[in-house]
Amino acid sequence: MLVAESSGRSQASKKVSMESRMVNFLKTLEAEVSAWPNLSIHPHRFGGREFRFGNAEVGHVHTGGTVDIPFPRSIRDALLAEGLAEEHRWVPDSGWTTFQMRSETDLRHALWLMRLSYLRYLLKTATDARKLFEQESEQLHLSPQFRSLFEPFVPRTADRVSPEPLSV
Repeated sequence: MLVAESSGRSQASKKVSMESRMVNFLKTLEAEVSAWPNLSIHPHRFGGREFRFGNAEVGHVHTGGTVDIPFPRSIRDALLAEGLAEEHRWVPDSGWTTFQMRSETDLRHALWLMRLSYLRYLLKTATDARKLFEQESEQLHLSPQFRSLFEPFVPRTADRVSPEPLSV
């Protein structure tokens, strides 16, 4: 009887510990993502927190640690092929991905995925999108494949016009 009670307390203690860790992961994720420029946080319609760049959803996280992030189909397919995310459970044939946080390493990966989604929108508003893309690619350690998949989101800058007046 003592063994069963001890085992029951041990299981309950582990459950509380896991729940406490998950709460900390969620708080850390929200704190880090909310510090990014032009990003706002809102309650998600299915529970959890939603992260938006303007009106565009960058992704959302559910209270159990499930992180859902939309991507263009090409990026989503590459993430799935590399095992960096999973198909979304409710809309598997879409650009949506799912990732489950269970550890500190998973938290870091969830932040990486969220930053990838955020980068697409950030590039649209950057004054020097090429420079930003180079910096972010290095910081995120993007492979050549992912760099090429993000290239279409780097706005082309117009050729610089000479400040000198034209001769008449």
